[in-house]
Amino acid sequence: MYKQRFVLDTTAFTHQDVVDRLGDGDLCRAVSELLDLIARARMELHISCYLPYPTVYRELKGFLERNDCPAELVSRLDTWIVKKTPNRYEVKVPARLFMAYVKDMRGRLDRGRKHAEKAIWNAALETYEIMLREEADVPKEKIIREIIGETVRRFRRKYRRTVRHGTLDSAPDLDVLLLAKELDAAVVAQDEGIERWARELGLRYMPATSFPDMIQEYLELAKEVE
Repeated sequence: MYKQRFVLDTTAFTHQDVVDRLGDGDLCRAVSELLDLIARARMELHISCYLPYPTVYRELKGFLERNDCPAELVSRLDTWIVKKTPNRYEVKVPARLFMAYVKDMRGRLDRGRKHAEKAIWNAALETYEIMLREEADVPKEKIIREIIGETVRRFRRKYRRTVRHGTLDSAPDLDVLLLAKELDAAVVAQDEGIERWARELGLRYMPATSFPDMIQEYLELAKEVE
């Protein structure tokens, strides 16, 4: 019998839609409900769920601790989720894919550099204009507050959207894909970057928002078959 395996990203537990549906907005309750489903699926259907260790495991554990979730919840995580480090020396990634990633990141960095240059020019121009409007010397605090601070905030938003959105931007993201490829498992996440590169690697992808319903349907159908 084919055993289904799933590699879970942190977003499988923490995405807001998952938290709202399973926990009415309460992260700890949502994680507990999802673990209930995973536990039943493991015992009744032999479905295995994995977390890349230590990257994704530590990330998720940190989320639980910052939200004051009980220690028992972390213990349940250790019980029902298999922690495994990807075999980074044996998992093979096509060179073409690596080249595509490098090309993608180079383009993103170039666009990010242009945002930085534009932000510098805009800050300088706005500072010059405000100094022309003021008869006396402009207080340093006013320049920092009205121009530099706002310019930095705008630049951060644009840079993050340009460089990080829709690509792999962290070790946990990469570990999810490597472990899924190693195990021939499906990826569970709610992340455009992971989804895109999972598709490039030929991996099965399950949106985190659909995962609980899928497990529930498996369990219900298994009862009907019995």
